Amino acid sequence: MEDILRLTTRRAALAGLTTMAMVGMLAACASAPDAAPAPSASGATESQAPATNADFLGCMVSDSGGFDDKSFNQLGFEGLKEASAALGTQFKQAESQSDTDFAPNINNLIDQGCNLIVTVGFNLAAATDDAAKANKDINFAIIDDNSIDLPNVKPLVYDTAQAAFLAGYAAASYSTSKIVGTFGGLPIPPVTIFMDGFVDGVNYYNEKNKDTVEVKGWDVKSQNGSFTGGFAAGTDAKQAAQTLIDAGADVILPVGGPIFLSAAEAIRDASKPIALIGVDADVFETNPENSDLFLTSIMKGIKPGVEEVTKAAADGKFDSTPYIGTLENGGVGIAPFHDYESKINPDLQAELSAITADIIAGTIKVESPSSPK
Repeated sequence: MEDILRLTTRRAALAGLTTMAMVGMLAACASAPDAAPAPSASGATESQAPATNADFLGCMVSDSGGFDDKSFNQLGFEGLKEASAALGTQFKQAESQSDTDFAPNINNLIDQGCNLIVTVGFNLAAATDDAAKANKDINFAIIDDNSIDLPNVKPLVYDTAQAAFLAGYAAASYSTSKIVGTFGGLPIPPVTIFMDGFVDGVNYYNEKNKDTVEVKGWDVKSQNGSFTGGFAAGTDAKQAAQTLIDAGADVILPVGGPIFLSAAEAIRDASKPIALIGVDADVFETNPENSDLFLTSIMKGIKPGVEEVTKAAADGKFDSTPYIGTLENGGVGIAPFHDYESKINPDLQAELSAITADIIAGTIKVESPSSPK
């Protein structure tokens, strides 16, 4: 992805391979999408951009988190909007309330003449596969799934275990209780890959610093841990966070769109100095109401990925080769420490820069059963 690669030029050290270099990767993702256009009778909505290329229509179907989830749905939607604005084309989107909406939403957009349909999330894989097989003249892209091997489907996947490894190391360095925790929405690869990398990063910190920081909520070996059963904020997510707080965790990684909002609520209620780690976007930027809680975020380049595939499809250059975001190509990274900059160990930035370089060089192996191949 040229757009993602260009973003890496912001890197400030290690010839562009440092952790803080990846900070700029999603800076444009900080703001929430503009208010969505009014829905049509069909349930989809379209942009009001001037159509200078009436032959192309880019479209998107969300996962159940919705386009205002401050996370991967929002990032994808922003990418579609910005690409369409640059192209001077219209776009349509359909928001899913549950998994029963996936196939109807995709078919609805097919019926409206979409040339590219981007589906957001692993959970849409089956519906995307079925639609792509039945509509070979339409191009598809799917975020967070690499299981579809069709000439008209491009997977956009991210080896977030690499960036989560850095966040785990940072969490262990910051923790004073020597307990950190994580929980997820659903036990699916795009979720557990964060948890795997996070735990391995904590373990690496312990190994290098002869420490004993413990991770609650996820066991890498058994691939078993704490999940809320979905990606919606609510009682289950708040209880999962509360369980970690009760166990003594002073850093918590919620993996799954808006569930972090419930974790933030639990922290406010506890009135304890507990830090959060965001996922997908720099959540310090996308959720300013809780910005004071975020130590950092584990980011992936969903927005530039969607922009690139949309522009390529509009130019007749669609390519089904999977894109895999890594630390090396700038597709994943961690956000700045923002308000926590003065609270972290002064040596942490240099340590993370060295770890980043070693992961890229292959000196440090970061592997997850969920890593894209």
